[in-house]
Amino acid sequence: MTERVEPRRPRGMRDILPKNMILRQYVIGVIQDVFERFGFEPLLTPSVELAETLMGKYGPDAERLIYNVRKPRGREKLALRYDLSVPLSRVVAMHPDLILPFKRYQIAPVWRAERPQKGRYREFYQCDADTVGSASMLADAEIIAVIYTILERLGFRRYATKINNRKILAGIGIYAGMEGKALTHLYRAIDKLDRIGLDGVRTELSEGGIPPEVIERMMDLLQIRGDSRSAIAEMMHRLEGVDIAAEGLNELKELIADLDSMGVPEDTYHVDFSMVRGLDYYTGPIYETIVEEPKIGSITGGGRYDHLIEMFSDTGYPATGTTIGIERIIDVMDELEMYPTTLRRTLVEVLVMQFAPDLLPQTLHLAHALREAGLRVEVYFEPDSLRKQFRYASRKGISFAAILGPDEATQGTVTIRNLDESTQRTVLQAKAAALIRNWAHEG
Repeated sequence: MTERVEPRRPRGMRDILPKNMILRQYVIGVIQDVFERFGFEPLLTPSVELAETLMGKYGPDAERLIYNVRKPRGREKLALRYDLSVPLSRVVAMHPDLILPFKRYQIAPVWRAERPQKGRYREFYQCDADTVGSASMLADAEIIAVIYTILERLGFRRYATKINNRKILAGIGIYAGMEGKALTHLYRAIDKLDRIGLDGVRTELSEGGIPPEVIERMMDLLQIRGDSRSAIAEMMHRLEGVDIAAEGLNELKELIADLDSMGVPEDTYHVDFSMVRGLDYYTGPIYETIVEEPKIGSITGGGRYDHLIEMFSDTGYPATGTTIGIERIIDVMDELEMYPTTLRRTLVEVLVMQFAPDLLPQTLHLAHALREAGLRVEVYFEPDSLRKQFRYASRKGISFAAILGPDEATQGTVTIRNLDESTQRTVLQAKAAALIRNWAHEG
């Protein structure tokens, strides 16, 4: 006899049962629909990449979380993908005949060996939309408009997309007297601001050998607040003469003007000069979205990465995009009960009940006809009592039951019971699908 194995899951991994998958598919469906309405098209890449494809792209903190893949033989070193942006860059480098700008979306799992916690898992889905081949700030503004449209469609109200530019952060460093590796250390310290606070950032920068007066000059700039236009104007005044900062600030001005033309309300985004985004490959505008309640961290994140594809190709391609954090979005929607009331806990619309074994051929024919009419139909397999079959339908949340007894079979009719309203009607079998649809529409 085979030895019994204790059923367990790896930490940070989940089983998602049908009831929750239906909710998940609803969210993914909204995201996919918005991506396609903005002209993004689907792409599929392998779950496993060559390790050399992934390493050296994200920074050491992120790359410690990459899963290596063992295989029985062979010399290739493989790894599970960490995100969808680096695989996209590889694809673009391998297909130089792509029509530019190349606008793609991908909805697929990624893996990170980090500490599991609320809203953070080791296997999770990313929903990415990226534009490759355009340096226009309109491409960045469109990404933020996509984020806004998705969150509004899903029913989010208390959220804000924070916008910054890596060129401004570089300018702040230059203004404060930092360059080279010190700038990278600056990014990593500031990126922890939400977790460790201003004093924690000061301490970390001080421990990195940065003089106190330099730290205070930076902290002063990072705390510039106000509406987006006034914050940009203040920063331009303070960093006058720092060319790279002026370039980043002018890009933000252009981006915000485009957002206004696209109808994205000002109260759904703001400039935040302390927002970094942790990955090393960002080069220009960066953005992430935070919900006010519950406190779960960012639910979207992205930015411009104009040099990432150059790591795979002699040809450079400007690129920008975002990840929609579906796992955290779903956690928030679960906690705040944000799903439409019309969203049911089963996909099955009709249970065709088995009245008696001798009527099984007619019962199966009826189920086939209802499916051909476009309904989602389940046939009850056993000739159990009708009470038991009704109870099964009720527990699953099925709205309609089709009953084909001897009288109905003889007359070419079927009794349709509306389980939500406890009413029923007997109609010709050819009219059953229309009756079910009318009842469903009225409900």
